[in-house]
Amino acid sequence: MNRLLQSLLVFGLIYSSFSHANLIDTVSLVKPSVVGIGIYTPTGRQKNQLYGTGFVVGDGTYIVTNNHVIDKELDENLLQKLVVFIGKGQAAKVRLAKLIAIDEEHDLAILKIEGQALPALALAKSDFIKDGSSIAFTGFPIGAVLGLYPVTHQGIIAAVTPTIIPVDDSRQISIAMLKRLRDPYLVYQLDATAYPGNSGSAMYDVKTGEVVGIINKVFVQQSKETVISAPSGITYAIPVKYLHKLLKKHNIKS
Repeated sequence: MNRLLQSLLVFGLIYSSFSHANLIDTVSLVKPSVVGIGIYTPTGRQKNQLYGTGFVVGDGTYIVTNNHVIDKELDENLLQKLVVFIGKGQAAKVRLAKLIAIDEEHDLAILKIEGQALPALALAKSDFIKDGSSIAFTGFPIGAVLGLYPVTHQGIIAAVTPTIIPVDDSRQISIAMLKRLRDPYLVYQLDATAYPGNSGSAMYDVKTGEVVGIINKVFVQQSKETVISAPSGITYAIPVKYLHKLLKKHNIKS
C-alpha cells in the first residue's frame, strides 16, 4: 500500500470517527425537543394514538409538525383531544395542544401546548443548504406501541427539487397537481429512509443541530410520485424557510 493511499485511509477513519462522535452529541441535544403528536381519548380502550412527530420551537411552548398529521376529526362524544406526547418510554406524559396556525400549501402546522416550557430547537437562517450536506432526523417511525422511543436516521441532501414532476399522460394529472403547477416550490430530496410516523420530524444539521427542514413522508410524496404505481420510498423534507414565514406571520419568535 503506497503512502498516499495510507494517508487517505487514515484521514477517512479520523473523519468518520469525528463525524460519528459529533452526531452522538447532536442527537443528545435534539432528543429533548422531539415530541409525539396524536389524540387522547379518555373514554376509549386505547387512550393514546400517535400519528406523527413534532419538535419544539420559540419560547418552548410551540410545536411544529406537518398539517396532515393533525388533520384528523376529533370525536366530541368520546371527548377526544389533540395532544402532544413528551418524555420517554412508557412514562411519557400527555400535554393538551391547541392549533395555532397552518400552512396548507407547505403542509405545516404550529401547535401551542399547556404547562411548562420544553427545550426549543434553533432554526437555521439560510433558505437552503447545499446538495451533499449531512443531515439527520429524529422521530417515531413506527409509532409508540411499546412507548415513546425516538429513532434517529442519518443521510445527506440528495437534491433540491420542485414539488411537481412531469407526466406522460394528461390522465395522470390530479386536481392537487394542477393547483401546485401554478406555483411549484422547492423541497429537499434525501438519501435516507423515513416512514409515515416520521412526518413532522425536524431535519437538522449534523454538526450544529439547527433545523434545516421538516420531514414530510406523505404530502410531498403524493405530489411528486402520483404517476408511480409502486412508490419509490424516497424521503422529502420541507425547507425551514417556509416555517420562518409561518412563524413570522403569527408573530412567533423563532
